[in-house]
Amino acid sequence: MTTTAASAPMEKVASGRAVTMAGALNAALADALAADQRVVVFGEDVGTLGGVFRVTDGLAARFGEDRVFDTPLAEAGIVGTAIGMAMNGLRPVVEMQFDAFAYPAFEQVTSHLAKLHNRTRGAVSLPIVVRIPYGGGIGGVEHHCDSSEAYYAHTPGLRVVTPASPADAYRLLRQSIDCPDPVIFLEPKRRYWSKETAELTSTGPAIDQATVVRPGTGVTLISYGGTVATALEAAAAAAEEGWDAEVIDLRSLSPVDDRTLTASVRRTGRAVVIHEAAGFCGYGAEIAARLTERCFHYLQAPILRVTGFDIPYPAPALEGHHLPSTDRILDAIARLQWDDEPDQRWLSPDGAHA
Repeated sequence: MTTTAASAPMEKVASGRAVTMAGALNAALADALAADQRVVVFGEDVGTLGGVFRVTDGLAARFGEDRVFDTPLAEAGIVGTAIGMAMNGLRPVVEMQFDAFAYPAFEQVTSHLAKLHNRTRGAVSLPIVVRIPYGGGIGGVEHHCDSSEAYYAHTPGLRVVTPASPADAYRLLRQSIDCPDPVIFLEPKRRYWSKETAELTSTGPAIDQATVVRPGTGVTLISYGGTVATALEAAAAAAEEGWDAEVIDLRSLSPVDDRTLTASVRRTGRAVVIHEAAGFCGYGAEIAARLTERCFHYLQAPILRVTGFDIPYPAPALEGHHLPSTDRILDAIARLQWDDEPDQRWLSPDGAHA
């Protein structure tokens, strides 16, 4: 099994001290295993190795191989086994080693994991968490840096969540494990080693609630996962230009917190949606459509998107150009502020609509 991108052993986490996102996820898994004997953790290399990114480091030694264990390289088998376990009363937490490695399990996820509760008229619940490290920013290559959130969010019957900070990683994972529904838990691998001083607690915003991480009045920046930090950097830079940007962390991609989004955009009148995935049919298109339907008479400009390009994930030397950046976000904000020649401001230099 691959051990690409393996890191140093996991640090011991004390609540209220500086912790990485990987450390917070490790603590969440440990606390869930300790709190509920039905919780089991398994996947490729999650046992002895402690996971490619060391998120499960030390858990097998602490809880034993009956509850934290390695599996064969068979993603469809991992999810299929989890479904059978959940049907028999367990609460599996499984790991897909990288985002694009999860595709062999996609049929199990969409045909069975997402549908069995409805198929049995509510008689069978599948409290399963599928952890997927996703996104770029680590200098990885194709199959190691996909942003596959739209596939899962498009599938009724699944919850899809993604944290942007260590504290929220702990909170969201604990809430996901306790949830009676199947949850696709997307972990932005570029933020695994970002560190903050945090109280690790499962209390706070509900699993399906967005949060305003930076208040503002002039434009709403909407993001999730790995690009929330980028949006915050852009908001700070925008303030130097006199633009007061509000930043929303979606947290839950399905269901989406329409109330928080609508309230913000009705106040600011402008919005930019930011994500790493390709723009065409990307998740941001759904957000833009929903906000246009709900906020049309409040909008002072079209809703713009800053996304990855419509290409397969590029080589490491080019990913800095591909990923949304502070400059690209500032360019979008500047376009929203342009008051002259309103019929032309949404045209790019080659005359095509943005």
